[in-house]
Amino acid sequence: MKLLTAFIIGSVFGLGIALSGMANPAKVLNFFDVAGHWDPSLIFVMGGALITTAIGYRLVFGQRTAPVFEKGFLVPTSTQLDKYLIGGSAVFGIGWGISGFCPGGAIPALGLGYVETFQFVGAMIAGILVARLVNTRILRPATA
Repeated sequence: MKLLTAFIIGSVFGLGIALSGMANPAKVLNFFDVAGHWDPSLIFVMGGALITTAIGYRLVFGQRTAPVFEKGFLVPTSTQLDKYLIGGSAVFGIGWGISGFCPGGAIPALGLGYVETFQFVGAMIAGILVARLVNTRILRPATA
């Protein structure tokens, strides 16, 4: 049941990304091009997501102490702005601005079959693996 629920939620998310045009990197890049062919539609997509999320959080956290299929909510407890948060945010923003893809939009866009999408997802996976390697082997080496 847990897997089926995840599949349904992922499908709804992917459908929303596709219908909103966010699987098209040109649409996203045009949002960042304020001096050229600016496309403000991403503001409405983000605003709709923010409103939906705010209502969802209010409903879920107001009525439940734990998710349906887990023992508890996995909510970040840190409020610190550390180098990992700032660095990760910067890398995310730079990658999004260069490619027009964010991970949430790239995964559903794989279904369109464009080579650029597969290149982005491959580079994203490689980046995740390199970041984990650097984090575990260089920044936080194991003590013997």
